[in-house]
Amino acid sequence: MLEPFESARLRYRPLGPPDAAGLFALDTDPAVHRYLGGIGGPRPARVADSLAAICAIQAQYAASGLGRWAVQLAATGEFMGWAGLKRVAGPVNGQHDFYDIGYRLLPRYWGQGYGYEAARAWLAQGFGALALPRVCAYADVDNAGSRRILEKIGLQFGNTFVENGTLCAWYEAPNPALA
Repeated sequence: MLEPFESARLRYRPLGPPDAAGLFALDTDPAVHRYLGGIGGPRPARVADSLAAICAIQAQYAASGLGRWAVQLAATGEFMGWAGLKRVAGPVNGQHDFYDIGYRLLPRYWGQGYGYEAARAWLAQGFGALALPRVCAYADVDNAGSRRILEKIGLQFGNTFVENGTLCAWYEAPNPALA
């Protein structure tokens, strides 16, 4: 598994039980779920549900060495949300066994370039330290902000597809070092 690391303004580390309240705030915010529809997972009813989600993410760490990590503002240590890579068994969009890049931040951190910074940092980890052959992502077709981030970090649009009733856009990029 990777060691915690930083980008210009952000710190990334594995999620742990102390993050349960922050994860609960993130996953119960209606603005955060605006474009998640059937692809965002169930909303927690209690902080204990967020703690259970963290335990599931920690099981991903144990199984594949990857999963979503906490994102903190480096200057203050504030919990901002999560970002990272995870292995997806699939099928999603007819794809199996792929690495998905994702990010989800509390609304007070939107519009400041943090999502882009986190996605770019994780793509660099995926293609660098992890030497993944390909990184994929998908987003609600109407989520222009998230789609713009995926394109800005270098993922290419592939197609649209329906996942759990939500029309999604598929993106991917091969590792340029392995081409």
